[in-house]
Amino acid sequence: MNQVSREAWGPPSSSFSHARRGLAGNAGRAVGGVVVAVLFAGSTLLTPLYDLYRSTYGFSALVLVLLYAVYVIGNLAALTLFGRLSDQIGRKPVVFAGLGLAALSAGVFLAADDPKWLFAGRVTSGLAVGLGAGAATAWITELTPLEARPRAASTMTAYNFVGLALGPVLGGLLVQYAPWPFRLSFVAYLTLLAIVAVLVARTRESLAQTAPVSLKPRLGVPAGARLAFIAPAATGFSAMALVGFFAALGPTTIRADLHVANRALSGALVAELFVAAAAVIVATRGMAARRAMLTGLATTPVGLALLVAAQHLGSLPMLMLGNAVCGVAAALGYRGGLAVTNGLAPPDRRAELASAYFVCCFLGNALPIVGAGALSQVTGARTADAVFAGVVSAIALGAIAAGVAFGAASPRPSSGRR
Repeated sequence: MNQVSREAWGPPSSSFSHARRGLAGNAGRAVGGVVVAVLFAGSTLLTPLYDLYRSTYGFSALVLVLLYAVYVIGNLAALTLFGRLSDQIGRKPVVFAGLGLAALSAGVFLAADDPKWLFAGRVTSGLAVGLGAGAATAWITELTPLEARPRAASTMTAYNFVGLALGPVLGGLLVQYAPWPFRLSFVAYLTLLAIVAVLVARTRESLAQTAPVSLKPRLGVPAGARLAFIAPAATGFSAMALVGFFAALGPTTIRADLHVANRALSGALVAELFVAAAAVIVATRGMAARRAMLTGLATTPVGLALLVAAQHLGSLPMLMLGNAVCGVAAALGYRGGLAVTNGLAPPDRRAELASAYFVCCFLGNALPIVGAGALSQVTGARTADAVFAGVVSAIALGAIAAGVAFGAASPRPSSGRR
């Protein structure tokens, strides 16, 4: 009897085992997605607190954005030194390490009584997100059946934006309505991390083979994929620049220009962008990766123009519209860029190439907003934000040109190291 016949007419126990493996895969993907969501929630949990920290410690606007952006140091350390680690020792150990570092970061914030501890907590948070994101992304992909893998990036991105939305909502509610504004958010986050760690412990490993460990830094873009990688790299940069702008300066802009003093409401307004992004991801799961990437890029200048106009006019409805459009741009760009990147990666370099993509995302999340913060010291916040919008829009348009020029010739490279 051939293989097809055995599968079709095999004993009930075989069908039962296959069903159990399918259910285990579904559970594993869900747990991997929850890991992504909780790790990224930690990166925006401080959003409603930035203004409080600034008033308590007397920060300038530049120090405020540096506090937000310094976590890219941890991101880059994780991705350049440990970006390949889960390809070598397995996904679960690296995910556990990411969760442990996230807990350490929350503990640092809990104990902080000086600005230097805030910076230390942010660097540790960046290390946690950078270490766990690549491993969890590869985990989701490997637990997804081959025919459904084009949608794996959509699933991961939806969890990502849900997590980014959870951070400011949870933090805003606790800061506004609960006691201990500098402590309670991190107690709640530690509880979430403990629950997720239990779920990870009960989930099977997805990597069948391990390899010798090497911590030699390498960004991990195979030679045959470098031109094709330009467009998704620039897309991830611009998409996360939108996220960085709102997570760092959104509450301050809302308070100063729209005169919204309630921190729970300002956190919800920031979260709107991320909720819109998650909804778009779910609604466009069937959209091809390259089309999603280019659509997100084309939408980016429109969303930024609306945000700049809302800031200058002091218009809450226009801000909400700009939030929604930027959510569309960030979601489609980030998801499409990640899916295109996954399509360029051979199996044994999947986490490595995903980590290279995340490097571009994290740089976009930090560098433009630092530039805007420095410029605001000279020109004022509104002019600096307008310049920020112009630069990010130019990057998005350049990425469209790169996608058109190099997207048609993007062969999947072999796994050979070159």
